[in-house]
Parts: sequence; C-alpha cells; structure tokens
Amino acid sequence: MNAVSALVTATCIENRTFDEISLGDSARITRTLTQRDIELFAAVSGDMSPVEMDADYAGTGMLHHLVAHGMWGGSLISAVLGMQLPGPGTIHLAQDLRFYAPIGVGDTIDVNVTAVEKDALRHRIVFHCCVRNQYGVDVILGKAEVQVPLKKIRCPHVDLPDVQIADHRRFRAMLSRVAGDSSITVAVVHPCDESSIVAVKEAAAAGWIEPILVGPAEKIRRVAGQAGVDISAYRMVDAAHSHAAAQRAVALVTSGEAKVLMKGPLHTDELMHAVVAEPGLHTGRRLSHVYLMDVPSYERLLLVTDAAIHIAPTLAEKRDIIQNAIDLAYMLDIGAPKVAVLSAVETVNPAIPSTADSAALCKMASRGQIEGGVVDGPLAFDNAVSKLAANEKGIDSAVAGAADILVVPDLESGNMLAKQLTFLAGAEAAGIVMGARVPIILTSRADTSRARVTSCAITALILLAGQARPAAVVES
Repeated sequence: MNAVSALVTATCIENRTFDEISLGDSARITRTLTQRDIELFAAVSGDMSPVEMDADYAGTGMLHHLVAHGMWGGSLISAVLGMQLPGPGTIHLAQDLRFYAPIGVGDTIDVNVTAVEKDALRHRIVFHCCVRNQYGVDVILGKAEVQVPLKKIRCPHVDLPDVQIADHRRFRAMLSRVAGDSSITVAVVHPCDESSIVAVKEAAAAGWIEPILVGPAEKIRRVAGQAGVDISAYRMVDAAHSHAAAQRAVALVTSGEAKVLMKGPLHTDELMHAVVAEPGLHTGRRLSHVYLMDVPSYERLLLVTDAAIHIAPTLAEKRDIIQNAIDLAYMLDIGAPKVAVLSAVETVNPAIPSTADSAALCKMASRGQIEGGVVDGPLAFDNAVSKLAANEKGIDSAVAGAADILVVPDLESGNMLAKQLTFLAGAEAAGIVMGARVPIILTSRADTSRARVTSCAITALILLAGQARPAAVVES
C-alpha cells in the first residue's frame, strides 16, 4: 500500500458486508462517562430532570438514573453497529436490552457486539450486546437485529463538532443560595419598559425583592398593562421624568426606606449623577466595576475588572480595583481568590506600562497593601485561564490557568473582553460596581429580563453575605 492509499484508508470508514461476517465476529469500544456526556445526552433527549443532570446522584441506583444513563450506554451499542460491525449502510431494525446496573460519572464501560444469528434469505444478522463496567459487572445485556448491506461501502470519517452546553451552572448555584423569604426592598428607577417590568415581577415572585416603582405613574401602569403584568401590589412613587425619578429613588435609600437601587431604561449617567451628588452614599473607597461572568467553557466563576468606571486607571486606582474585586469574591464565597493582572505579555517591558504596573501591584500584595487574594502578573490572557498555555511558556504560578479575577489594563480592553466572552463564548454576565453604600442594579436597555432577575438575586446574596463591607453596584 502506498502512502496515498494508506492516508485514504486512515481517513475513511468501511463496512463489512453480509457475506464477510461470520458467526462469532465481534467489535467493541470503550468509553468513560463524564458529566459533560450527561449534559449532552440530556440536551439531545430533552430529559432535563434534576436526577439526570445532578452528578451527585451518580451510582445511587435510582430508577431514573439507571434508565437514563443506561440509555446512554445503549446508544453506544448503536454506534458500534453503525460505525464498525457491520458499519456504514447498516439499518437498525430492532433492539431488546435489559439494564442491570447503573452507569455513574467516572465509570468506564466496555461495549461489545457479537454476531450470533444470520438470516441468509433476508440478509439480517442478530448481535448479542454486552455493556460491562470497569468492575466486570454486566450493566446492559440484550440483542440487536440489523439489516446488513451486500455491497462494500466506504465513506469519509467525519469529525464530530465540539458541542458546548451553556448551562451557566455557577449562576444557578449562586441563585439557589438566596432564600425566597430574604427579599430586599428595591427602588426601581423609571421602570418604563416591558423588560424592566417583567424582571420586577419575576424577581418579586421569586421572593428576592420587594419593589418600589419610582417614575411617571401613568406611564408605568400603561407599560405594565401592555406587558400583562399586575403591579397593583407594588408601592408606587410618582416622579415626572427620569431625572426626578433618580433623585426620588436616591432619597428613598438615603432615608432607609429602600436598601437597593435598580436602574430602568434611563441613561446610566442620570442615575449615577444622583448617587454621586448624595454624600450619604459615599464610602471613601474608589468606585470600580467588576463583571461576574459564568463562562460555560471555564471551570469557575470569572470576575473581570475594571470594565466600566476607570478609563485609564492609575497604579493607586488599580490597587483599589483589585481590593474591591477580592472583597466581592469573598462575599460570593470565593476564598483566597487568584488574581491575574493582565497585559499583552508575561514579562516586564518598560515599553508596555501595564507590565510595570502589574509587577508593582504584585509587590504591593506581598507587602500587605492588597489583602485576601493571591496576585500575580503580568500575565497574558491565555496564561491566566489556561494551564496548557502557561506550561508551554514555562510559567510557574499558582494563578496561571486558574484565575478567579482578571484585572485588565484599561476600560477599553475590559469592556471588549467581557463582551467577547458574552457574545462569542456564551457567557452570562452580571456586573458589580463596588464602593457605594447601597447596591445599585444597573442593566442595559438591551438586556433581557433574565439578566435583570439574575442581578436582583446576586444583589440579595451580596447583602446577605456582606452587610458590613462596602456595598456594591450590580450591572448586567
């Protein structure tokens, strides 16, 4: 066989015809069940029940778990028949399987099919099917009957696409920690669009907020009617326009009638101007923005800072930016967070000021000027989130490849990074501005009601976890 023929053979799959198969011929594959396999199987089958999706149930022998994961094993039998023996052209006619033991996450199973009956008249073959785990236990036994082609079929081997499940489990876990009876009073500023009204309804129904609607009363009622939302149970504070609504809402939190501000579809600067103008909301800390990002392809919650407040932060401002993010991480039960100070390279280069700032910030952390986190930099983005990239560059760091917090050089890079993670990597995001005395939920007019509801829940979690800490501003 020449080199070209060998290459073609290696990239193609070929069947075995009816005449080429003898009784006793067999084929097999070995697979290990992962949590990702469960998620993919659930997404395809439509079975999203808690038992199916929760890895904690693996190996418990529960009936649903047995059937669902057994069906995953059964699907591998079809894969062997269709890809190996007989291979391409096979028509699956019947399957009779019995499930004897559960398949749990981490189990390695051996799938074997053996020809046991041949029907020469109809060109059909019955295969004995056995799925056995790493302990030698038969978890699935049965038979499959297939129609076998009479002609040779060769077709290209097609690599399957890399499928990503965007389930945002980290946000779901955080939201599950907010008790339904722990509602907080929220002054909702100028909620004059349907998305804001729907979010208020859903967050209130979940028991996370008690809303006070602040704005033009007739306009709010009209929008609620258009959205089909009953707001009769909510307190209403009439204000002629968005600027007045911002001032009235700030007065509510200053007086203690509300604990949180939530932005509706008014301009951000209108609300923030009212906040800054009120000395009672100042803490003495610099304000800084943190994006909370649940990125499906990353193993932990990712905090990106500062992407909204400081355009080109100084070294002193970066110090506060990092400390604010560390404080927020602790409120979210992320202890000793790993902080990656980002730049374009991982070595100090005087021509790139952010690398010098990174080195200085690391020294500040080692001298106690930044507390509570493990700080390292400069690190390029790939080194911060990928162990493989860090190893290839010989970077020995406790932060590299496992960062909880990414500190960006400036607002432009932070904003672009956060938007790329959201729109290209399927991340769900909420943003926090640390430094005010009350949380302020800030959402873009383009945000979905789900983003607003998530922000409400995270705000409640922050209040429950950090009453004595500088309060936060939540934006999604």
